[in-house]
Amino acid sequence: MDRIRTLILGAAGRDFHNFNVVYRDDTRYDVVGFTAAQIPNIAGRRYPPALAGPLYPQGVPIFPEEELAALVERLDVRQVVFSYSDVSYPYVMHRAAIAQAAGADFVLLGPRATMLESRRPVIAVCAVRTGAGKSQTTRRLASLLRDRGLRVAVVRHPMPYGDLIAQRVQRFATLEDMKRQHCTIEEMEEYEPHIVAGSVVYAGVDYADILDKAEADADVILWDGGNNDLPFYRPTLHIVVADPLRLGNELAYHPGEANLRMADVVIINKIDTADLAATEQLRDHIRAANAEALIVEAASPVMAERPDMVTGRAVLVVEDGPTVTHGEMRFGAGTVLAKKFGARELVDPRPFAVGSMADTYRTYPEIGPILPAMGYGEEQVRDLEATIERVPCDVVVVGTPIDLSRLVQIRQPVVRVRYELQEIGRPNLADAIQGVLEQLTRQRALAAS
Repeated sequence: MDRIRTLILGAAGRDFHNFNVVYRDDTRYDVVGFTAAQIPNIAGRRYPPALAGPLYPQGVPIFPEEELAALVERLDVRQVVFSYSDVSYPYVMHRAAIAQAAGADFVLLGPRATMLESRRPVIAVCAVRTGAGKSQTTRRLASLLRDRGLRVAVVRHPMPYGDLIAQRVQRFATLEDMKRQHCTIEEMEEYEPHIVAGSVVYAGVDYADILDKAEADADVILWDGGNNDLPFYRPTLHIVVADPLRLGNELAYHPGEANLRMADVVIINKIDTADLAATEQLRDHIRAANAEALIVEAASPVMAERPDMVTGRAVLVVEDGPTVTHGEMRFGAGTVLAKKFGARELVDPRPFAVGSMADTYRTYPEIGPILPAMGYGEEQVRDLEATIERVPCDVVVVGTPIDLSRLVQIRQPVVRVRYELQEIGRPNLADAIQGVLEQLTRQRALAAS
């Protein structure tokens, strides 16, 4: 029987996972390529034979998604599989129209096909959109679990933008581990706060192998999701963060609405900065989509060691890259702090952007007078540094979760913004995880008997 020629649309993450768990060893399919979007410098590479398995001795090529229609024709593609996240429903269906007009089927894989089972309890933290507050939620959960004497392994959604073979399974226990494994700024933003707090972080390419290693380290697996993607591991407890600052997105983005409908717990974050009416309407949307979910209210207040340095100054704000690019947020924590402490001016960096930073503004023209902390490679880090150097400002406010001055030279004074999740009232996250803790207690009692 002829194998079904398949093209996987991706962004160097979910696409590789879908291939590994669904297609890699299935002789019914012939994956003739991946495509790349969202992340620069992915197209033109190849998913290597060492990861692709014996059915793919030459590996699998990665093409630009812009060539989708031509690829379907040229490669005789019969099935196009959409495999990335944080995109609007019209965006997804435009790709479906292109694929179908070219003659291919269009497929969305579901959680039953793609979630792996763990021997440990899994708490998954996901969201309805990028930038809703997953990172601080995961940090809060890790702290609660460690306080109860549990070993926690944080498994982060993939960001494998370097040597894929070397990144098959990555373990980060120290800041030096990030340097040794050549992490990008985006990776550091996610890993560093966990490492500093005392958690071990796993990431990479092959999430079955990663799970084996993480289970040996931990009593509990804490899935730290990326974008608004679904968990790669079947959760014992599925927590989803919702954002009232982007009201309506929870019902209009893939696969954020699926997360919302699957959630055991929904956190309404940012209630300290959101409009009350928007918060209440979001609550109505949650109840309509998932009446059984436990709703937790939370804030993510911003703080800094020297916020007075911002007052009355001309400020350059550097924000988390994915949040303000494909996450479509018009501002982040840095902007909130700058305005809260009375910056005289937010200096627009766009006229001073160089190289790949200028390309980023062209790709995402809706970005306002803020600088996204892009850093997917050495060239982009250099362009970020050069852009900051050129901006005529008094102070640089860094709204990313890492110490950016460790990676780029910044001549201006730097104010680092920090933010942590603060639950408001009850129920809170301690209430939410009680069932998982009781399950662990029962398992230990059985093991001891």
